[in-house]
Amino acid sequence: MGTGSSSYRPKAIYLDIDGRIQKVVFSKYCNSSDIMDLFCIATGLPRNTTISLLTTDDAMVSIDPTMPANSERTPYKVRPVAIKQLSEKEELIQSVLTQVAEQFSRAFKINELKAEVAHHLAVLEKRVELEGLKVVEVEKCKSDIKKMREELAARSNRTSCPCKYSFLDNSKKLTSRRDVPAYPKYLLSPETVDALRKPTFDVWLWEPNEMLSCLEHMYHDLGLVRDFGINPITLKRWLLCVHDNYRNNPFHNFRHCFCVTQMMYSMIWLCGLQEKFSQMDILILMTAAICHDLDHPGYNNTYQINARTELAIRYNDISPLENHHCAVAFQILSQPECNIFSSVPAEGFKQIRQGMITLILATDMARHAEIMDSFKEKMENFDYSNEEHMTLSDREKSEGLPVAPFMDRDKVTKATAQIGFIKFVLIPMFETVTKLFPVVEGLMLQPLWESRDRYEELKQRDDAVKEQKAESLTPESTVSREESRDGGKSEADHA
Repeated sequence: MGTGSSSYRPKAIYLDIDGRIQKVVFSKYCNSSDIMDLFCIATGLPRNTTISLLTTDDAMVSIDPTMPANSERTPYKVRPVAIKQLSEKEELIQSVLTQVAEQFSRAFKINELKAEVAHHLAVLEKRVELEGLKVVEVEKCKSDIKKMREELAARSNRTSCPCKYSFLDNSKKLTSRRDVPAYPKYLLSPETVDALRKPTFDVWLWEPNEMLSCLEHMYHDLGLVRDFGINPITLKRWLLCVHDNYRNNPFHNFRHCFCVTQMMYSMIWLCGLQEKFSQMDILILMTAAICHDLDHPGYNNTYQINARTELAIRYNDISPLENHHCAVAFQILSQPECNIFSSVPAEGFKQIRQGMITLILATDMARHAEIMDSFKEKMENFDYSNEEHMTLSDREKSEGLPVAPFMDRDKVTKATAQIGFIKFVLIPMFETVTKLFPVVEGLMLQPLWESRDRYEELKQRDDAVKEQKAESLTPESTVSREESRDGGKSEADHA
């Protein structure tokens, strides 16, 4: 893998044709019809054949450029549906209808699951009432019924900001959706390894499996795998499980996790933190960065508290999201197959846990000013040996809830939001860090100053446009235009 000059690679799909595995490769410029033609040619079917793809579990796969790639071990089965001479327009309509049908099919599976659970409940209740089971068996059935009813209630009565997990049986829900063999390790080129250590690394050029391989490389490169006896396969499995437990949010997703962790990794190299911090500290910093937004539901703490969501109630309105991220992180680590700290002694794990909790809870922006003030107080005489020094939207409107100042789209533009965050959060923070690590100024502060200036220019242009629109709507301008029209008409009549 190179430095990522292009963010796209041709996609390879494996098909099962009567027990023979056929590989089909297509580019991002192919549309759904082109891909279906390729599959027909690969399977020896006429090009005008309508086909369906099924997974090894007989689930239907949508045939389009964004369809998930598979492996030789999980080839898609091809099923001919119909042969018809269609025009290009009809083919397009047929493709859209097929995809819509597939989406409906997925939606209906939820109702089928509910029906199955309800049927199972009825069977259990009938056994309790009519068959006169033994006392122990009756109690067991009642317990099963209670759990199933609670799960149904949890699914049906969730708040508008649901957690991904029910917390009734978390151990079964935190398992990665893929096993390690399906997670190919990319060979990182020397150029990529070098770029990965710098704050200028472009995180947008990499696909999920490439990001996983980069994270895996960081743990090896920093000596964490060696120093803490981390099983390399357990590391891969843990990273997979972390990836699968980030939601597909516009911002707080796995790419954001990778972005934060890569910046932490680059700061470790840039500032020479391994010379100043212990390896335990480096392990805590890296792991907390990876886990800091696990299972983020996409709505901030203010919304959680005002909407009285399940998370806000559970954590008593105290950093509900950050507490949840911590809880999910340690639920994953509690599984033996994902516990990268299994070789760490109990006292060491206690230190890791406390450090991760402290760091993840500190990501609550409500605590930013408090933490920065404390850090500035200790800056003048900072001592690396001193432990105290070292530890240092739309949905809201629709539900009638208060909207956070920087989240109101009717009042905040991209420019004003960026200027506020850069001027009052990022620049003051990195100016303080620069006092401790002067090397940060050129690589971090200078780009921030340039970004602030660029967004202020953009804000000036936005303000000028708004002012022009406002002037065109004032009563004076309206009267002026009417007088001009009247005057013109009068002169015409006079002539």
